[in-house]
Amino acid sequence: MTERHLHIVSFDVPAPPDYGGVIDVYYKVTALAELGVKVHLHCYSYGRKPAAELEQFCESVHYYPRSTSKHLLLSALPYVVVSRKSEELLDRLLQDDHPILFEGLHACHFLGDPRLAGRKRMVRTHNVEHDYYDALAKAERSTFKRTYFAQEARKLKRFEPVLSEADVLLTISPNDQKHFAAHFNNAVHVPAFHPSAHVDVPGGLGRFCLYHGALSVPENDQAALFLVNEVFNELPVPLVIAGSGASRELRTAVAGANNVKLREHIPTAEITELVRSAQVNVLPTFQATGIKLKLLLCLFTGRHVVCNTPMVKDSGLEDLCLVHDDPEHMRLSIQACMAKPANGSTLERRIAVLEERFCNKKNAEMIVALLD
Repeated sequence: MTERHLHIVSFDVPAPPDYGGVIDVYYKVTALAELGVKVHLHCYSYGRKPAAELEQFCESVHYYPRSTSKHLLLSALPYVVVSRKSEELLDRLLQDDHPILFEGLHACHFLGDPRLAGRKRMVRTHNVEHDYYDALAKAERSTFKRTYFAQEARKLKRFEPVLSEADVLLTISPNDQKHFAAHFNNAVHVPAFHPSAHVDVPGGLGRFCLYHGALSVPENDQAALFLVNEVFNELPVPLVIAGSGASRELRTAVAGANNVKLREHIPTAEITELVRSAQVNVLPTFQATGIKLKLLLCLFTGRHVVCNTPMVKDSGLEDLCLVHDDPEHMRLSIQACMAKPANGSTLERRIAVLEERFCNKKNAEMIVALLD
């Protein structure tokens, strides 16, 4: 049997798999390795350390520094792209003719390089990036950061046509599939990779609600503030907010609420345990881009999920959640869930949808079939 080799160019070091994008990369790599694919992983490093565990399932692992020069902000290319330019990476890619999978538009600096002409090139689209950065700009309170996000959104929109150089785009959500299929003729929907093999929802009742996310990201900070100030301010139910990088405004809001606790800088395993222990995972977002990996975690391992429309829009997961867009109906739904076990037909429907659509092995097989 002929060996299959695949270069994967990751925008970040995917271990530990503790935030959205790298979760998809990490579990995609492990699923491909289990199918016998010899993965040559290339990681841009900027704060996350080399991870020895990656060598257990990769044929090779290479690290490249990401430039943090402010001069790159003046480039016509998006900062997230030009800061990941590495001639060392290109030299390695040119040493063989194996297929290449670029993780996200961020990693696509060399996608259209003529030296890679004739190579099988694939791109995993993690978001419609210009929409994502435009939404970050709208949620950001800092003038400097808001300006940066807005400029980056414009540059990403101008850069996106480079995706026509790819043989295949692997879109992460049905909503993103619509966008990319409308602009390119090479888009295939491959659902997100994640840590759960099966739906495993605890029995009994939890005593609190949970919101979790990287609080340093403006959209998550905005969602947490919405819950503290507009939902749980009139709800006699405890809320735990878990994540890192809380803003001063969020800390102040939590300090003024007698039913809200902030848990910062806790490991991924502890956040997963909080997801399982909570009676309701409350997941509002004001940014309908990509798919939220934390939503999958809550549906696979948590009890009830209450969210708003942008969290599940065109995801096919709408029927597995209680979806409300105004604080009053969100409160009523949360209160109803607090005394109700997550079982019966609701759980059966969750198992049927999730274990079919989000099977890592099956979705890795889709990628392997596209390598030929």
